[in-house]
Amino acid sequence: MPELPEVETSRRGIEPHLAGNVIQYVEVRNSRLRWPVSEQIMKLSDQPVLSVQRRAKYLLLELVDGWIIVHLGMSGSLRVLLHESPPAKHDHIDLVMADGKILRYTDPRRFGAWLWSDDLEKCSVLAHLGPEPLSDVFNGSYLYTLSRNKKTAIKPWLMDNKVVVGVGNIYANEALYVAHILPERPAYSLTQEEVYLLADTIKQILRRSIEQGGTTLKDFLQSDGKPGYFAQELFVYGKKGELCPMCGEKIESIKLGQRSTFFCRQCQH
Repeated sequence: MPELPEVETSRRGIEPHLAGNVIQYVEVRNSRLRWPVSEQIMKLSDQPVLSVQRRAKYLLLELVDGWIIVHLGMSGSLRVLLHESPPAKHDHIDLVMADGKILRYTDPRRFGAWLWSDDLEKCSVLAHLGPEPLSDVFNGSYLYTLSRNKKTAIKPWLMDNKVVVGVGNIYANEALYVAHILPERPAYSLTQEEVYLLADTIKQILRRSIEQGGTTLKDFLQSDGKPGYFAQELFVYGKKGELCPMCGEKIESIKLGQRSTFFCRQCQH
């Protein structure tokens, strides 16, 4: 599933082609995604794109009359085509731009979403989201205060979008490893020093992944069709039985919150 760095990579990839351009029309070949494609989107024509933004894992296309909200789901991706190209089986939506470019949405599993909102502040899918992990609001002090009475294991707690958005499974595993924290520890048990280090580590890892174009494990591709290269820098995620790069012990794997969790019991405490 594309996580925050992959969504931000997609945003940066499509922004130069959409912002300031005009949506001539929208072609929807299959409207049956996680939720039906909003009728307002299917009827769009001659709509200028004012900006391309991101909130959590949602891409936000700002138009004059409202917002297109895109979620990539489990296997969704966006590509910018410089000229018309025949659609493949899973190419469900095209935004045809006035300059001839096409923003094409591909989603084999159809768990993604294309929604419309007149007012983002009243949008139900964006309500109750926690702070952005790369914002100033998310820091050691915030995380420490919020964790004091939480008995939940630290890893699934970090993945709760009400705590902080966008710290998905890959990056929670990696951040806890770099910060030397066992993922199964209760959140309240972390010391102030550990929490401050963890907050800084999350920011560093997310920024590094964005620089590398995200992480391609199976489905994710950048908007130009290239893979994300952060997978080459992963320390523990998906590496059960391999040797820890710090100490040489074998990396273990357990389930936490029904998600695969990878760690080194020698290096993480």
